[in-house]
Amino acid sequence: MKEKFEILRSTCVPLPLENVDTDQIIPARFLKATTKEGFGENLFRDWRYDKQGRRIESFVLNDSRYAGGKILVAGKNFGSGSSREHAAWAIAGYGFRAVVSSFFADIHRNNELNSGVLPVVVSGRFLAGLFASIDSNPRTEVEVNLPEQRITDLATGESEHFAIDAYKKHCLMNGLDDIDWLLANRQKIEDYEKNRIW
Repeated sequence: MKEKFEILRSTCVPLPLENVDTDQIIPARFLKATTKEGFGENLFRDWRYDKQGRRIESFVLNDSRYAGGKILVAGKNFGSGSSREHAAWAIAGYGFRAVVSSFFADIHRNNELNSGVLPVVVSGRFLAGLFASIDSNPRTEVEVNLPEQRITDLATGESEHFAIDAYKKHCLMNGLDDIDWLLANRQKIEDYEKNRIW
């Protein structure tokens, strides 16, 4: 079971870069682990630290103005490249509950959903306005309302509807992954198998 997702209200971490691929999200040298633990500390590792392991203060995750933000706002085409699910594990492990972009690579979007992170696809216009709000005030808050499938920039009042698969919405709102969902429906599955005509 994961934490249930209904309405998230949070400040944001802006990453106004396009075509951020999964190797930038979590470099390949960190993919040796087989469990989800510990990936968050290496999220955007090569952008956060130099080769000597020192923090790069100019990178947004090292900027105290954005500390505590649970929403990552990214440029177009987020999560392209290899299909590694470790990238979604790193995003979730760092503490993000939602990622906002105008376009996600399909496999990465599904990996985020499977990791309890909500990928919110918005229009380019809304995304540009959100970046402008955060640039004007780093403490700008955004509300992501999953039941209503609506995202709102609370600085401007601008709001947009977003799409999500009904099954994935159900899982997020109930804190379920695919295995949890199967277990919750175990009796129905067993009944079906007993009554099925071969």
